[in-house]
Amino acid sequence: MNFPNQLKYDIMNKLKLLTITILFSSISIFAQENKAKSALDNLIYKQNYRVQRESSASVDLNKNGDNVSIGPGETLVLGDLTGPGIINHIWMTISTSNPFYGRSLVIRMYWEGNDKPSVETPIGDFFGIGHGADISFESHPLSTSSHGRARNSFWKMPFQKKAKITITNESKKYGVGLYYYLDWEKHKSLPKDILYFHANYRQQFPAKPGDHIILETEGSGQYVGTIYSNQNMDLGWFGEGDDRFYIDGEKHPSLSGTGTEDYFGDAWGFRQFNRDYYGVSLWEGYFPGDRTTAYRWHIQDPIPFTKSLKVSIEHRGSVFTDSGIQLSSFAERPDWISSVAIWYQSNPTTIKETLPPAEDRIAPYELIASKDLDIRANPKIGLKKSKDGFTFTPMTPDASIEFDFTIEKAGRYQISAAITYTLFSGLYQAYLDDKPIGKVMDLYISGNDVLWKNFDLHNLSPGKHTLRFEGKGASPNTRSMAPPAYYFGMDYLILLRLEDMEGYHEALKKLSKK
Repeated sequence: MNFPNQLKYDIMNKLKLLTITILFSSISIFAQENKAKSALDNLIYKQNYRVQRESSASVDLNKNGDNVSIGPGETLVLGDLTGPGIINHIWMTISTSNPFYGRSLVIRMYWEGNDKPSVETPIGDFFGIGHGADISFESHPLSTSSHGRARNSFWKMPFQKKAKITITNESKKYGVGLYYYLDWEKHKSLPKDILYFHANYRQQFPAKPGDHIILETEGSGQYVGTIYSNQNMDLGWFGEGDDRFYIDGEKHPSLSGTGTEDYFGDAWGFRQFNRDYYGVSLWEGYFPGDRTTAYRWHIQDPIPFTKSLKVSIEHRGSVFTDSGIQLSSFAERPDWISSVAIWYQSNPTTIKETLPPAEDRIAPYELIASKDLDIRANPKIGLKKSKDGFTFTPMTPDASIEFDFTIEKAGRYQISAAITYTLFSGLYQAYLDDKPIGKVMDLYISGNDVLWKNFDLHNLSPGKHTLRFEGKGASPNTRSMAPPAYYFGMDYLILLRLEDMEGYHEALKKLSKK
């Protein structure tokens, strides 16, 4: 049979594509099997160490008070360990009314009796999520679950003589209850050439001209990970900047990238995704105020250095007007950026940079507790107010509740709220000043959790404004045997006036020139 040439060409291309797909699928399966095999192989050999754990468990094993309180300004020692040893797992979860505790709590690690830390970073960033946000993600050394509130680290952290790990609550207002495990191995001896774990947090709010420096260190070791966070000041894409690694004093980097998303294993912008060694743990979008966190682990491809290492990244990207006109495709952007560098080094070096105060590590959000809002509900019988807030448990699917708040300064505001999702909630539509905002929300969840909800950007004038939530019936996810319920709860109204953020003024000037 004679086939037309074009049809022959199409069939050959499809066969090639099928062959390539099968090949890459086989490689992926082989890699996963090898990873599992290497971990399982350890189980057939006798281990010559004793397992140890420091934790928040109650001394009385018959009681359930398994957390430790840390008041504002207080420091808790998670472990003061005597080696030789290897820390191999840290788990923690935190109970607090502070929605930005991920930036207020700081973890520090001190090796071999040093009085200055070799690890110093906010808790959230250390575990792979910036901005003080809570969100679940999975990777090989770090993972979070329970909407980001359960945090796990499996980085190996060896020491010869001494190790001390602390958590400091640098909030001036909020206390926390900390639950934690610190699992480690007590060895008889360790090789003299072990490398020490290091992590360093840096931020620029906003980014200044020139590359953002992620790490500068002297000595020998290997670089193993980057956590990078960005909060947009311009409308557009922030990720045209290239990553650069200057090894052992180089003036021109041995490693130079092709774009921010390329370094983090993605392409053509970002979206939220998780892989073992790279991913985007938090992605909100391209608009001013939107937040991103991306991670890249150099576990399969560590970057060795013998004298020094400098790691930097450009902060360049596109800029658009509100009407969608592109002003630039490669401008230096004044975004609020932060990073954590993770590396191992032959001798423990200490962090030289001063960590900014807790209040300067997040955007200038205004938190308005529900107890401080003027609240009305229909039907009234479902609303109960207290000194701590309110409960609203209506028995009708079309119930509504509204909150008045006052704006002092005109401006562009990002409006968010800490809203309760529960087994006894239903569908609600949000309205701002009688205009619907966003889609109908399904507040049903198999549990009881207070989660961040973003209602986007709005230009607000000075004076009173009203945020209303109207019931739209039962959730389609409600269990068949569950009684109909339409509970609504909100802990905080969260406002961010973008004009209050340094760098947004610069962005506005760019837009006004057009």
